[in-house]
Amino acid sequence: MAIGKFIGGYVFHSQALIADAYHALMDLVSDFLTLGTVSWSLKPPSERFPYGYGKVESIGALGVSSLLLCGGVFMGLNSGQVLLDQFYPEAAEIMAHSGLIGHGHSHSHSHGADILGPSIHAAWLAAGSIVVKEWLYHATMKVANERKSSVLASNAIHHRIDSLTSIVALVTIGGSYVFQDASWLDPVGGLLISLMVIKAGWGNTVTSLLELADTTVDDEIRSSVRQAAAQVLATIDDGELVEIRDIQGMKSGQNYLMEVELAMPGVWTVNRARDLEESVREAIGTTVRGVKRVKIRFVPLDRENMKFSEEFIPADVNPRQNPEPGAELDDGSETRKGR
Repeated sequence: MAIGKFIGGYVFHSQALIADAYHALMDLVSDFLTLGTVSWSLKPPSERFPYGYGKVESIGALGVSSLLLCGGVFMGLNSGQVLLDQFYPEAAEIMAHSGLIGHGHSHSHSHGADILGPSIHAAWLAAGSIVVKEWLYHATMKVANERKSSVLASNAIHHRIDSLTSIVALVTIGGSYVFQDASWLDPVGGLLISLMVIKAGWGNTVTSLLELADTTVDDEIRSSVRQAAAQVLATIDDGELVEIRDIQGMKSGQNYLMEVELAMPGVWTVNRARDLEESVREAIGTTVRGVKRVKIRFVPLDRENMKFSEEFIPADVNPRQNPEPGAELDDGSETRKGR
């Protein structure tokens, strides 16, 4: 479809259709990159990647969003140059000779088709793209809802964006044909499409960067995890003595890596804590979609105001104050175990 739009846009002199073809090509690259990174990100954890391969998908998403951003910028520049050629040809010629922009597309066709606007035949390609992309959107979203797959749902949204950009291309192509002296409408449509692509690329870039920076999960996921943990605690013996103090986590590709802090009586044994941990982990894993790892942190019930942040080493702690056994000191001696 992307190749057909490129050929049609060039033959029928439609900047909007060419811009739409760029977007379709970026989505094609995105699909292949997504398939590759998703299949890799679903691999089980290994010794080298103890938290799994979910971040591979985030890196792939960052690459896709970068392609979208670059493609959108180049689409906008190309359409802007066509507008400049039409309204300010002298300025465009000066900028072209100075190397700031390339030579305008209008100079490559002596028959002046760009000045007259795009051919109405380009509208058929845009209309066909709308029908195909809308069908793909509904078919993909149906499967995504049945399988509760966020990846398929995202892919369905990509099809919907393609459909919207094709609608813009169809309107601009038809408008430049219906109205006289409206050849500028086609490159304006290309600019609108480029802005839509840039917006989508920027949103995906921000999301990917936040995932790579290990930002916390949203409130909906935390609430679902808390609810699942509370339900299983209500079914076990003495579960009312256990408090859910805090919940945090991060997103790794499609996966959620969660941490739950439980406060239990200090007299409980390690074996009892282990049984409780397994019950809570199983309940969260079978209830909350996307959770692949649950770490349980136990704290004494009689101690308040304990937070996850206390697990970090304070900044004022100097490792040289308590050197590791066998480490060489400044005077050349070595520390020994039990010293």
